[in-house]
Amino acid sequence: MRQPSDARRQRILAVVRSRGAARVADLAEELQVSIVTVRRDVEELARAGKLRRGHGVARSLLPVESPGAPASVDGGAVALMVPERHTYLYETLHGARSALEDAGLRIVLHIVPKVAGAERPIVERALAEGVQGLLIAPRWRTLAEEEDAYGWLARVDLPIVVMERRPRRGSALHAADSVCSDHWYGMQLAVEHLLSLGHRRIVLAARDDSPTARVLRAAFAEIAAARLEDWTIVLSAPGAGADPDEEPPEFASVLRSRRATAAILHGDEDALMIVQQLAEAGIRVPQDCPVVAYDDVVAALGSTPLTAIAPPKAEVGRVAAELLLERLARPGAWRPRRIELLPELTVRGSTDRLTD
Repeated sequence: MRQPSDARRQRILAVVRSRGAARVADLAEELQVSIVTVRRDVEELARAGKLRRGHGVARSLLPVESPGAPASVDGGAVALMVPERHTYLYETLHGARSALEDAGLRIVLHIVPKVAGAERPIVERALAEGVQGLLIAPRWRTLAEEEDAYGWLARVDLPIVVMERRPRRGSALHAADSVCSDHWYGMQLAVEHLLSLGHRRIVLAARDDSPTARVLRAAFAEIAAARLEDWTIVLSAPGAGADPDEEPPEFASVLRSRRATAAILHGDEDALMIVQQLAEAGIRVPQDCPVVAYDDVVAALGSTPLTAIAPPKAEVGRVAAELLLERLARPGAWRPRRIELLPELTVRGSTDRLTD
């Protein structure tokens, strides 16, 4: 028998007040109604000032009534740490910000400078400020820096979620909560798109100064070895390597020497610069060399808008924030989660079919 809307909303309000917070999906299951119906009820209750609505969550405005229920996290502060001048991770930051602000938490933003080991003292300062949790996207320029950070980050006595990084399996940080794009899948999308257009001789120009870059290089090598006739990996820009003094080769010369017919370029700004260099060398995109960029932050803004792989940057931040919020609300019953989100391919004007 269908419940009257007023009675259903009273039940929703009672559940939310007793628990402090409840997911819309869980409420729909318990009340045996659709998620759309519950979402509409929650919106109406929020407009009436009876609860607070977040991303897929309804939160109580009153203290938790049950002594055994999860505590409310409203009114506290969360530290959010990202590297300086990193446009990709700034999108992740904004995704996390909306979820945290909807939950009533204050955000304490820390910008980490481009200095090896800079994260640790900033994390220690954040702990001293009394934050409730930590969202962190470490720079980890080299693999050695990444390995060094595992131990001390694992000892942080605070709920922590690592964003857009996947700690090595078996490391001290393996059991930490983390939310990351599936970059192996993203590279597969790029290669498969070019293969579908007839290209089997592909060059990857990629950075080598972040965990994402290292995953992309390894993924391309694995996929290319199985699917391509010829391939190679080169550095995409000066200062983009683990050794900041390493210089990239002249890209047009690489294409000609390998008889490559297409390229994958990481990241966007480097990709736009390489396309300009190719034009100066008389190599047209896409007529002579189709290009797929990886990141899709500014890829669409080139004189030829670049086909690009778009990791779900903002969604990574949002999901990481929601994961932290859920952990804060359930301090005594938590199992760490490693979440991967899938990138998408956006086809624009920089790729075309191979011609004889």
